[in-house]
Amino acid sequence: MPGERRTYCVYIMDSLSGTLYIGMTGNLHKRVFEHKFHRIEGFTDKYQVERLLYGESFDDVQKAINREKQLKGWRRSKKVALIESVNPHWLDSAREWFPWMTGPAASIGPSLKPGEKASSVEPLTKCHPERSNSVREANGTAESKDP
Repeated sequence: MPGERRTYCVYIMDSLSGTLYIGMTGNLHKRVFEHKFHRIEGFTDKYQVERLLYGESFDDVQKAINREKQLKGWRRSKKVALIESVNPHWLDSAREWFPWMTGPAASIGPSLKPGEKASSVEPLTKCHPERSNSVREANGTAESKDP
């Protein structure tokens, strides 16, 4: 729709073997689904990249593209430090997004015990158009400085 505000997400996913993948999308929910359930042939399918570990949101597509390029240029150790700054246990932030799906990707990540709250990476909430504006406003875009 014209005039509709768009949000672009830069995200980091990994495989159980430790392969990291950095991407950018205008629909994080759809893109994570495509990675988790191998709907796209290529790098993430080949290396079984299925766990969403980190994300940032942007209102400007060029800022998102620039951030994606910046993160892709970082050493692995710096990417790991960024992930661990908001997700120290490397939990799959999308582990509960597709409960109706079955298969290996649907069971990745620790199960929650009754009464236990899910832990998620806060910046990801802005990447979900279905979440409320109050939640979006409460979470700012994470910033990181490259030395």
